[in-house]
Amino acid sequence: MLEAVTMPDIDIITFGCRLNAYESEVMRAHAGAAGLSDTVIVNTCAVTAEAVRQARQAIRKARRERPQAKIIVTGCAAQIDPSRFAAMDEVDHVVGNREKLEAETFARFGIEGSERVVVNDIMSVRETASHLIEGFGARARAYVQIQNGCDHRCTFCVIPFGRGPSRSVPAGEVVAQVRLLAEKGYAEIVLTGVDITAYGKDLPGEMTLGKLVRSVLRLVPELPRLRLSSIDSVEADAALLAAIAEEERLMPHLHLSLQSGDDLTLKRMKRRHARADSVRFCETVRRVRPDMVFGADLIAGFPTETDSMFANSLSLVDDCGLTFLHVFPYSAREGTPAARMPQVHGAVIARRAGALRDKGVAALKRHLEAAKGRRINVLMENEGIGRSADFTPVRLEAEEGAGALVEAVVAGDDGAALIAVRS
Repeated sequence: MLEAVTMPDIDIITFGCRLNAYESEVMRAHAGAAGLSDTVIVNTCAVTAEAVRQARQAIRKARRERPQAKIIVTGCAAQIDPSRFAAMDEVDHVVGNREKLEAETFARFGIEGSERVVVNDIMSVRETASHLIEGFGARARAYVQIQNGCDHRCTFCVIPFGRGPSRSVPAGEVVAQVRLLAEKGYAEIVLTGVDITAYGKDLPGEMTLGKLVRSVLRLVPELPRLRLSSIDSVEADAALLAAIAEEERLMPHLHLSLQSGDDLTLKRMKRRHARADSVRFCETVRRVRPDMVFGADLIAGFPTETDSMFANSLSLVDDCGLTFLHVFPYSAREGTPAARMPQVHGAVIARRAGALRDKGVAALKRHLEAAKGRRINVLMENEGIGRSADFTPVRLEAEEGAGALVEAVVAGDDGAALIAVRS
């Protein structure tokens, strides 16, 4: 994902995940408070080699278009390989993932002769400070960061080296932020992080994601909708399953980090679940929450993947009842164990990724068609577009602006979104 955010004389170009987009808003506030002008901040992603290439391309383009601007590069790619970006003539400053969230960093950039590279050891970070922002993108919903970092070592992934160890924001602070945002009128809040199902393991007591969700909903009764970002289903605790079953204000949409539907591939990825675990989790959740809709991350063409192994991933879409697919063609990341494994030919990877995407299109089509005649509650995002509780895009003509909740009835679909009319 690439997202550009503009404020007077400051452009922020964001690559990658929603957490990166969240953090771009934190930087936007810090840069504005520091009085920076004529500045471009590039918040990079390191999840694939292509993401890094696109970031470097964006930096060169920014320099061509803004020859006098100060260009600051940060994010996971900059954290992992700061020298690569420091070597670019177009770049004025390289900032680490910890430093980019500190107001002092941007205050220093307003001083002549400030340090060019500010990247420290992310693995030494043990705490995560929360930052209050009031949504981004469509500005329909607000996001609260509850966790950062990852303690797992999947063989294809470099993100732990960009984000550092898993660390959680104390529950009381999360609740306080959610309450403040609800008081400001936000109808939907998303709990976000790198590995949110690891939430609480570094906190005193026995806090978990499920217990946090229960606390938020109990202590902020005025909040209409609470949503979770991507979860690792194997870490879902009993309290989370209870909340899914019992809390109508917890939205019926879960995005799962599945990656593959083949057991040997999962083992070589060093994932902590088997295929049967994914299927069982989806069946269990759907049994207690029949309206639940699942999305998932799936990798096509992981090293050593055969046609039969890929077929197991393809069939997982049906076996888990997945609706929204994020398909990633495997991209070798230098320094990861998977990069040293026998690689699948690029053309085969592309073909398998295409087959998964086609499968996803068919699954979404069935989901849209099944919704006809259903009453839905739509959170408006932009003029004429919003999201239902299960995160399905909805086209709806409504006078209300972004952030409003509108009751509607599904009249049909256009192949990509529901078409609804006010009820």
